[in-house]
Amino acid sequence: MVTPAVGCLYRSVEKKMRVLIADDHEIVRRGLQGILKDAFEDIEVVEAKTAEEALEKIRDADFDVVVLDISMPGRSGLDALKEIKKDRPNLPVLVLSIHPEEQFATRVLKAGAAGFIRKEAATSVLVNAINKVRGGGKYVSEQLAEKLALDLEREADGVELHQRLSDREYEVLLLIAAGLTITQIAEKLSLSVKTISTYRSRILEKTNLKNNADLIRYAIAHGLIDGMEEQT
Repeated sequence: MVTPAVGCLYRSVEKKMRVLIADDHEIVRRGLQGILKDAFEDIEVVEAKTAEEALEKIRDADFDVVVLDISMPGRSGLDALKEIKKDRPNLPVLVLSIHPEEQFATRVLKAGAAGFIRKEAATSVLVNAINKVRGGGKYVSEQLAEKLALDLEREADGVELHQRLSDREYEVLLLIAAGLTITQIAEKLSLSVKTISTYRSRILEKTNLKNNADLIRYAIAHGLIDGMEEQT
């Protein structure tokens, strides 16, 4: 049976959570530190201005979580992430970035990151993300989770990307590949320009392509536009 005195002793020596924030902008570091100190009673936050400084601090001390900016002067955060995971494979690293998820999220997760946070969303999701990765989980937004699931499906079943499009989306893809503008497609299908723009966005997302030029190249490569002149 633990006596009250011993119980108090155990509580007093309970390990304090230690978080390293690596970002070259002081205002970002201080802002994130403030969020964490407001949310957690027993926490120590250490700051680093560069990737090299972050690596030095990780080599010299133990941390529970690292919050790492991907874009810093000198060595990149992605390079630092790879080295951290090599030396401390069990240390969870949350990558922080101003870049859209589709540009870097998959890459950093494959490199071993425990999660990806957009800087513009950090104030609202940081605490939840810290709690998630401390428990051994991964943190990604709902939108990114859906994208990753779709990517896995594509890899697993080998279905060609255009086969995942709805009938209307496929029709719009063919018209874009034939060189029609959004306005021309709207007139041809008797739909609004806004509706066609929405279809285009869905097509780009489902095919993991970036723009109309990519869609045209994809359609040509998969033989989707034979005879389109007659249709248009």
